[in-house]
Amino acid sequence: MAKDKVRNFLRVEETIYYLIENFKSQPDLDVLAEKINLSPFHFQRIFLDWVGITPKKFLQYLTLGYLKDQIRNTANVIQAANIAGLSSQSRVYDLFINIEGVSPQQYKSSGVALQIRYGYHPTPFGMCFIAVTEKGVCEFRFITDEGVRDEYSRFAQKWTFAILEHRPDITKSYIEKIFRPKNVNDNKLNLLVQGSEFQIKVWEALVNIPFGSVRSYEQVARLIETPNAMRQIATAAGQNPFTYLIPCHRIIRKSGEVGYFDSAGRIRKQAMLAWEMSSVDNIAG
Repeated sequence: MAKDKVRNFLRVEETIYYLIENFKSQPDLDVLAEKINLSPFHFQRIFLDWVGITPKKFLQYLTLGYLKDQIRNTANVIQAANIAGLSSQSRVYDLFINIEGVSPQQYKSSGVALQIRYGYHPTPFGMCFIAVTEKGVCEFRFITDEGVRDEYSRFAQKWTFAILEHRPDITKSYIEKIFRPKNVNDNKLNLLVQGSEFQIKVWEALVNIPFGSVRSYEQVARLIETPNAMRQIATAAGQNPFTYLIPCHRIIRKSGEVGYFDSAGRIRKQAMLAWEMSSVDNIAG
C-alpha cells in the first residue's frame, strides 16, 4: 500500500514538473496521461487523490501571474496592517506550530534518557520520516530517494544516547494531524528545534504565514525588522529542519517564482503551494 502511494506520488511529481515547464501550452488530460503511460481515467483519479483538484484547475496555481498576484495582494494587506492571511476560513486548515528550542545541554548530550518514537508514513508529498518525544516533533523530513534510506542512521547519530523506538502506531497520529487537520482547536503542534537566534526568528515568521498564503523574501524581511537581510533569510529558510511544518514553501520570489536549491525540492514546494491554495479555495467556495 505504501509503495503504491509512493509510486503514485512520483507520477504526480512528474506531471507537476511537466506542467511547470509547459503551462503556457495548456496541455490537456490526454497529453498528461500519455506522458506517464496511464489511461486518462486512471491518471485523473490518481491526480485527484493526491492534489484534490483536476490537472486543468491545478494549472491556475502554477502560473507566475497567479503567484505574483498573491504577493501583490499580500503587500496591500500588510500596508493595511491586517496580516491575518487570506481569510478567516484559511485558518480552518491551518496547523498552529509552537517552536521550542532544545536546550544546548540536552542537545550536546544527544538526548540522554530521552525517549523518542519514530516511523515512516505516506503523505500527500511522498514518504516521510518523523520522530517525536513527549514534548513534540524532533525530526520531520521527506524521503527524496527511495534507494538511499539513511534518514534513520543520521537521526540516530544526532541523538546517540536517546532511547529510540520504531512506533509507527504512535507517529501515525501526528501525520494525520499534520495533513488532515479538522479544526483549529485540535491543530497545535510543538517542534523541538536547534538554531541560532536569527534562524529561529525567521522560522517563527514562516510559521505565521497562513495556510494557502505566500510571502516574498522582502515581506518577511520587513516583518522581522531586518529589511536588508533577504539573502540571510533565504539561507535560514533553506536550513529549516522541518520541511512543510516550518513552511518555507510559503516564501517565494516577488517575481512569482518559487525558487529552491534542487529540482526535487522545487517540485515538492510547488505541489505544497497548489495543494494548500486549492484547499482554501474549496472551503471558500
